[in-house]
Amino acid sequence: MFGGLGMNPSMDDINLIQQAQRHQLVVTNLGEEIDLEIGTAEDEAAFATNSLIGGTPREPSTGEHDETKHMVLVSDLPGEDQDMSKGQPSAKRKKKVVKRWREEWADTYKWAYVDMKEGTARIFCSVCREYGRKHRRNPYGNEGSRNMQMSALEEHNNSLLHKEALRLQTASKDKIVVEKPIYVKTLMSKSAGSIVEGALKRDPNEVEFIQSVQESVHALERVIAKNSHYVNIMERLLEPERMIVFRVPWIDDRGETHVNRGFRVQFNQALGPCRGGIRFHPSMNLSIAKFLGFQQTLKNALSPYKLGGASGGSDFDPKGRSDNEIMRFCQSFMNEMYRYMGPDKDLPSEEVGVGTREMGYLFGQYRRLAGQFQGSFTGPRIYWAASSLRTEASGYGVVYFARLMLADMNKEIKGLRCVVSGCGKIAMHVVEKLIACGAHPVTVSDSKGYLVDDDGFDYMKLAFLREIKSQQRSLRDYSKTYARAKYFDEVKPWNERCDVAFPCASQNEVDQADAINLVNAGCRLLVEGSNMPCTAEAVDVFRKANVLIAPAIAAGAGGVAAGEIEVLRESNSMQWSAEDFESRLQEALKQTYEKALKAANDFGYQKESPEALLHGATIAAFLNIAQAMTDQGCV
Repeated sequence: MFGGLGMNPSMDDINLIQQAQRHQLVVTNLGEEIDLEIGTAEDEAAFATNSLIGGTPREPSTGEHDETKHMVLVSDLPGEDQDMSKGQPSAKRKKKVVKRWREEWADTYKWAYVDMKEGTARIFCSVCREYGRKHRRNPYGNEGSRNMQMSALEEHNNSLLHKEALRLQTASKDKIVVEKPIYVKTLMSKSAGSIVEGALKRDPNEVEFIQSVQESVHALERVIAKNSHYVNIMERLLEPERMIVFRVPWIDDRGETHVNRGFRVQFNQALGPCRGGIRFHPSMNLSIAKFLGFQQTLKNALSPYKLGGASGGSDFDPKGRSDNEIMRFCQSFMNEMYRYMGPDKDLPSEEVGVGTREMGYLFGQYRRLAGQFQGSFTGPRIYWAASSLRTEASGYGVVYFARLMLADMNKEIKGLRCVVSGCGKIAMHVVEKLIACGAHPVTVSDSKGYLVDDDGFDYMKLAFLREIKSQQRSLRDYSKTYARAKYFDEVKPWNERCDVAFPCASQNEVDQADAINLVNAGCRLLVEGSNMPCTAEAVDVFRKANVLIAPAIAAGAGGVAAGEIEVLRESNSMQWSAEDFESRLQEALKQTYEKALKAANDFGYQKESPEALLHGATIAAFLNIAQAMTDQGCV
């Protein structure tokens, strides 16, 4: 175990072992070992005289394998290199010492990955995805004394990007990263099971998309059982009409080139031209784009308007980027996308990471390339012909939908204690409308934790929250002003006592444990503000506890309605007040709610059942699309 040190090694020996173990680096890329090019004579000669003693090589852990194919892994020294001081030439010792500097950097900065740059393997910073200044493969510098080299390391470690990476590393230190298996529900009919099985065979690695398919097929079991023709329709529906994947090259403020990946999935246009959001987030991939496009297709089909569904975005992260960098990225993104855009083809809307600023840049480049001016493309800009409630519509609609459900239960939202997750556009407007309705919203959250104010938010507190977020400060700063408020790190708000829950952050934010916490906390109604916020296991918990769920494809229809109200307003050159717009928005949500309940009733789901809205919304949307696809033939 300790090589030739005996059974009772001294503290110096143990320190030497730990030091040696820390500095061996194995870089894997698609299963191959990469030896990065690095110059000689970069370290002090005195440092090369130390012998490096290592232990038995170990196999990488499961978590290491599951990180990424390009992750930097740290392992022990190989057996044949255990003792470098015995008869080894000085040049070989020098090479090992040079590697040691590089390996120390990798151990310090584990949030790194290896990629090819101009034919050479480089170590990149996974936060800013660069390797240049402050992120060179040898941060100590390629020349100079050891003091100069240590200064370069200190400069790198003090950079904000490096500190953020270390924060992420610390937050996840005790978490084992493993690939989550796909949770497969038991289906009653073989026909429904064959649809899910086909999707799994075709796209086995698209976890989010498979989850959304399973939820929809589960809701449609009774429909499929009545008419086997719908099996073929569903199989065709699950294959998008068009998937566009493209590169997005752009240049940052330092003149360095970056490449991100862009997506647009135009899922189905049987009912009309596509509408759907654009998301800029590092987690964005084809699976998420497909799941969002499928959800948007159902959402648009359930609304009172004749629309198809689409979604897309990029793995670009706008956080920390300057306005000029975001403008250059958006222009490069639209250079490819404008070919597929247009009022009669596809009009995008805001999503996570895309707000007024990004939509303005996207529209400017679209107008320049396409030579068209389409006001509803631009997002919430009143002076660009957008309605005065365009940006609030999605969040307001979620609260309107909750009021409709409560009204059927002979209850009011006034005075109810509500927990809200997220602090983006939808979450903030949900809180705003809850305040207006006399409810008692007590939480908001971000990626680092959640804030709870038992006194409840009011308009003044909400304005302060918006100021905090606009300045990209932590929600923790709120508790410095309001002493009774508390901020909890690395925790979600679902264990807070509540009557109604509004998940408005991201997909799968409510898992099985969270669902149990919500039930125990007194929650009896959950209204989805974000797309697919509950895992399949969480939905099962709510169903067994008789918690009513308002699905996102119904409760989130406010954004769809707002976009089409704008188009109608522009085409007729009409001027509507905010009150007129809000009344039309409420009417659209009411029609959506009644349509979902009617479909549920037609297929045997009682209004009081937790599955009524969840299944009824999907059934009503699917039947609309299926009729159009049948009428148009096999296209």
